[in-house]
Amino acid sequence: MIRTLFRWTAKAILWFVGLSLFLVLLFKWVPVPITATMVLDGEVYEHGLSKDWEPLSNIDRDMVRAVIAAEDSKFCSHNGFDAEAIAKAAANNAKGGRIRGGSTITQQTAKNVFLWQGGGYFRKGLEAYYAFLIEKIWGKRRIMEVYLNVAETGIATYGAEAGAQRYFGHPAARLTSAEAARMAAALPLPKKREVRNPGGWLARHGRTIERRVGVVARDALDACVYE
Repeated sequence: MIRTLFRWTAKAILWFVGLSLFLVLLFKWVPVPITATMVLDGEVYEHGLSKDWEPLSNIDRDMVRAVIAAEDSKFCSHNGFDAEAIAKAAANNAKGGRIRGGSTITQQTAKNVFLWQGGGYFRKGLEAYYAFLIEKIWGKRRIMEVYLNVAETGIATYGAEAGAQRYFGHPAARLTSAEAARMAAALPLPKKREVRNPGGWLARHGRTIERRVGVVARDALDACVYE
């Protein structure tokens, strides 16, 4: 009985590793057609799914700079994981608190493409596995390209192109730094945060990100995406 269970467990692990490697290799070249997040998003069934895959060359560089400024300033210097953010999150969790911003763009991309939203150690473990794979197989440019095409940017809206069309009526290739910053500011809660006319803290946050866009440009913090 134990031997049979071990054999089936080993087969399941080998099957999972093989399938995951196949999908990671496939999506290095092929646009991601659908994700679990999109399938499980109840708003999609009410409003219809809005997404439009665009190569990175058709997305304004300020959008790349804005998400780096807002989400992951060390994107070009880490290997998929921000050790400092992880340490802070662990210390905070030990005290029973919560911290936002521990996940890198690589980790968010791994979660958005291959997994589901929500927490739990099991999902976080899978996220780390996929993050390691896409860092090694995709590289920074492809990670950013996929992230900007699958990230939720509004109600039933996914990707920078669909978001730009929804909020500003023009393609992502023509985003201004202010528009890119407002979209990046809304990314953590895209269903709840206003992009067109943000007010209060959200407006200030958007302006802060816009200023940081200039820092990202000045310090070439997005250089790995365009090598």
